Amino acid sequence: MHKSLFFFAAGCLGALANSLSVWIFGDLGISQALGVAIAPGLSPQWLYPRIVWGGLWGLLFLLPIWQSRLVWKGMVLSLFPTAVQLFIVFPLQAQKGIAGLELGLLTPLLVLFFNGIWGICTALAIKLAR
Repeated sequence: MHKSLFFFAAGCLGALANSLSVWIFGDLGISQALGVAIAPGLSPQWLYPRIVWGGLWGLLFLLPIWQSRLVWKGMVLSLFPTAVQLFIVFPLQAQKGIAGLELGLLTPLLVLFFNGIWGICTALAIKLAR
């Protein structure tokens, strides 16, 4: 149980880093300059579910693979929330088409980048806390 809580908390921290990155890119106009219409406002209603989901995704770190290569593990595990965002959330919940392409052609790359931030930050939090 202790390990699960630990990985959940690390995933929450990674999600905070991910969310702040998404917000900063939108606020500074970087996403828009890349032709991607993702510019959320920083509010508790937007941030809270992202942090909870990041914590749940953090439980993937319980998988007994690549224990000695934690940052690599974080990058690979970030592909799971990326796939869900691109092929379930965008097309089915947000009605933005497969891979969110209605938001811009570079949307998949930005989602991959932002979720990579989640994976690396989560892995570093786990590594530094051990």
